[in-house]
Amino acid sequence: MILRLSQKLNTKIKAGKLTEMPLDENPYADWSCHLFTADRTQYIIMSNTKSLYSCVMYGAGITDDSRFIERALSTIREFMEDDGQSFAYQRFIAPDSGSVSFAKALNRSVTGSMNDLVNHAKDWLTEEEISPHDVGFRLNGILLSSLARSKSDFYWKPREAFKQLADRCSDEGKQE
Repeated sequence: MILRLSQKLNTKIKAGKLTEMPLDENPYADWSCHLFTADRTQYIIMSNTKSLYSCVMYGAGITDDSRFIERALSTIREFMEDDGQSFAYQRFIAPDSGSVSFAKALNRSVTGSMNDLVNHAKDWLTEEEISPHDVGFRLNGILLSSLARSKSDFYWKPREAFKQLADRCSDEGKQE
C-alpha cells in the first residue's frame, strides 16, 4: 500500500525522505494524504489517488508515522463501512495494508484536485460545522473535471469513480 504524503504532513509525522513511486498496481491501495488547518484545528484528508474518493480525520494526536498509519487505515475502514463500501475495503485494501510505503505526490492533477477538495472541506468544517466524517460524504459527491471519463463527459464524482474501480477489479479477478 502506498500513502502519498504532502510535505506538510511528512514534516508532522517525521516519515523521512519521500521517494517518487508509480501508481500502485492495486488502485485501491494508493492514497494521497494532506494536512490542512481549518479554524485553528488540524485535519488530514486522505484521497484515493486514482478516484479522489476521500475521507477526513482530525490531525491532533498524530505525532509519528506509525500512529498516522494506524489512524489513517482505521478512518478509511470506518468511512468505507459507513458508505456501504466495506466489501471493497475487505477485498482490495485490507490485504495490502500490512505493508505501507510512503511516497511523494503522484502528479499535479491529483495535488490540484485535492486542494479543491480541501477548500470545500474547510468551508464545511468552519462555516457549517459539519464533522470531519460527514465532510467525506459531501466531498465524494462533488463533480471534478480531473475525473472526466471522456471528452463529452466533462465531470465525474469521486464516489462513482471509486465504485467503478471495484467493477474493474472484480472483472479482472473473474478473468484470472
